[in-house]
Amino acid sequence: MERRVYLDHAATTPVDPEVAEAMARVLREVPGNPSSIYAEGRRARALVDTAREEVAAAMGADPSEIVFTSGGTEADNLAIRGVLKAHRPDPDASGPHLVISSIEHHAVLDTAEDLERHAHVRVAVVGVDGTGRVDPRDVADAIGEATRLISIMHGNNEIGTIQPIDEIGRVARERGVTFHTDAVQTVGILPFDVRTLPVDLVSVNAHKFYGPKGVGALYVRKGTRIATMQTGGGQEKGRRTGTENVAGIVGLGSAMRIATERRDGEAEKQRRLRDRILEGVRARVPAAVLTGHPTERLPNNASFCFPGTQGEALIVALDLEGFSVSSGSACTSGKTEPSHVLLAIGLEREVAQGSLRVTVGRDTTESDVDAFLAALPPIVERIRSVSAEPLSASAR
Repeated sequence: MERRVYLDHAATTPVDPEVAEAMARVLREVPGNPSSIYAEGRRARALVDTAREEVAAAMGADPSEIVFTSGGTEADNLAIRGVLKAHRPDPDASGPHLVISSIEHHAVLDTAEDLERHAHVRVAVVGVDGTGRVDPRDVADAIGEATRLISIMHGNNEIGTIQPIDEIGRVARERGVTFHTDAVQTVGILPFDVRTLPVDLVSVNAHKFYGPKGVGALYVRKGTRIATMQTGGGQEKGRRTGTENVAGIVGLGSAMRIATERRDGEAEKQRRLRDRILEGVRARVPAAVLTGHPTERLPNNASFCFPGTQGEALIVALDLEGFSVSSGSACTSGKTEPSHVLLAIGLEREVAQGSLRVTVGRDTTESDVDAFLAALPPIVERIRSVSAEPLSASAR
C-alpha cells in the first residue's frame, strides 16, 4: 500500500508514541481513583497533579488555575456558561450580555445561541474583515453595562487567522469584563503565556497537539468568577465534578510538555511547508482564492477556495489520490451549507462552496507537499470542467 499523506492536522493529530506509552502504563499499572486516600488512589492523584503542573508550566499558569475537561467543547461551554451563571442578575434585571465574533467555533456559537434562546442572555456578534480579523475597537463598541464576558478565539480553525487577543484583552481589562479565548488551535503550537496575555479563561484540547482525544483543559485565572455546570462529587475543586480520566490527563500533560519542548522548531518547519503550499497553489491553480490573513495565520494552515468546484468533490478526489484534507472544520463535516467563517469574511456562497483546508504537521515532508501540489491542479481542472458542462437534452 502506498503511503498516504495526512494533511488535516487542524482536525486532529496522531498521538505521539511517547504519549501513547505513558497512557498505556497508566491503564496497565494504576487502577486507583484519584479521590481515594489509599495507596492506589494517591498514586493516581500524583499523576493527575503532575499533568496539571505540565499544562500550567506550558502556559505560565499556576497549577491551581487548570481545570481538566473532556475536550475543547466542554472547556468552551464551562467558560461561557460558568461565567454567565456566576453573574446571574437579580430576577427583575435584564439578562447578562455576551460578546463573541462571527467566526467562532460552533462550540462557542451554538452555546451563545442556546443561552440567548433559553437563558435570557443577550449576545452581540462582532464581525470580521476580509482576512477574518476582529477589530478590537468593534469589541469595545459592543460592550455595555451588562456585558459580563467576551469570548474571541485565538486562532481560527478553518482559515488560520490569528486574532489580536492581546489588544482585545486590554479592552476587556479596561472595561472590567471577563475575557475568554478558545486557544484550541494555538496552545502547544504558538507561544502562549498567561502572565503577559490579559486573558481570564483559555480553552485547550489535547488532540490538537499529538495528545489523546476526549480530554482538554480550561485555564481559569485566580479570582475569576465561574460556576460549575455539573453537580456531583466536587472534583477539580468543584469546578468540574466527575472522576478524572487519569490516563487521558496523563496523555494531555505529556503531549503538552513535548509540544512545548519542540514548539519553536516545529513552528518554523511547518511555516516553511505552509508557505510552500500557499505559493505553489497560487502559482499552479488559476483563480485560487487565499482565505485568512496572509501573514497573521497559524503556521501550519493553508486554506483556499477554488471557484467552480465543490469542497466535498475536492476532498473525495484527493482522498482517492492518497491525500487527507478537509474543507473546513471537522466538527461540521457532512454539511452542505458553506462555512459560516467563509461567509463572514465576505465570500459569495458559490465561491465558499469550493473551500479546501490543508494543515501540515510534524511528519509532513517537502516531498509530501510537492506531491500534493502536483495532484491538486488536474483535480481542480477536472471538477471545474465537469461543473461547467451543460446539461444534456435528456437531462433537461
